[in-house]
Amino acid sequence: MYIVTGGAGFIGANIVASLNQQGHSTILVVDNLTKGDKFLNLRDLKISDFMDKTEFREQIRKGFFQDKAIKAIFHQGACSDTMEYDGRYMMDNNFTYSKELLHLALDNAVPLIYASSAAVYGASSNFTEHPDNEKPLNVYGYSKLLFDRYVAQLSGQIHSTVVGLRYFNVYGPREQHKGRMASMVYQLYQQLRTTGVAQLFAGSGGYGDGEQRRDFISVNDVVRINLSLAKKHDLQGVCNVGTGQSRSFNDIARHLCHLLGQGSIHYKAMPEGLAKKYQNFTEADVTRLRSMGVGDAFTSLEAGIEAFVASEQLLATP
Repeated sequence: MYIVTGGAGFIGANIVASLNQQGHSTILVVDNLTKGDKFLNLRDLKISDFMDKTEFREQIRKGFFQDKAIKAIFHQGACSDTMEYDGRYMMDNNFTYSKELLHLALDNAVPLIYASSAAVYGASSNFTEHPDNEKPLNVYGYSKLLFDRYVAQLSGQIHSTVVGLRYFNVYGPREQHKGRMASMVYQLYQQLRTTGVAQLFAGSGGYGDGEQRRDFISVNDVVRINLSLAKKHDLQGVCNVGTGQSRSFNDIARHLCHLLGQGSIHYKAMPEGLAKKYQNFTEADVTRLRSMGVGDAFTSLEAGIEAFVASEQLLATP
């Protein structure tokens, strides 16, 4: 059995889809379906069971999963809203919950691949996995960083695979439920498709209009990395998951306009409250990721956008 937390979410559902493609369907999906339309991510997938996150945590505490034949745990479940300011909720959902899963994995010697975040770097301009660069700007980033540190302090006691993945800007299919937290690829596609205008921020942080840069990575690459690392034996650490190459928001908007055969770009002022907490540039140092044996080439931004648009157009076909 595979366990995928956040399995009805963006990255989690894509992991389940990839497991299905490899012939695996004995999969326990754990999620919170208060936002009911997330079920759409599971509708075409084969799973053996579903648990609400609250029930799952209760069953962990009761010892239900002890000695179960678990092949790997992919922990993608989290509150990923960087604008969420309820610190108690964030720390319980992202830190305490993750600790419970970690100890389940350690007690059963099961590989645990978990989602960290590039948000741990926050105000830093250096994106190498080092404490000097860890400067989160919000409680979301802090909750992810604290769990990374919790795992690190147990390193001498860990003898199974536990790897944290600091995701940079992931985009691709199955993120329609994420609202304001959806990738800019998804948001700009929807804007251009419905209004013909892509809304980008005017210049900030020394960057020109729409020239703020991020490291955008296809969810297909993220899934490949998750599944590859889960097969490793006795591997521990935290690593960046990006392409190692930053691209501008203009690059995305222009390529979408090209693919759709229409559209223009409008630049708007960044809200004052956001400007102080906005990352104008991210670019993953992928040296450590490569050292873990993940050597395949990453999908180019253009190819990834083209695959995403094709999947959206397929879904829209009656």
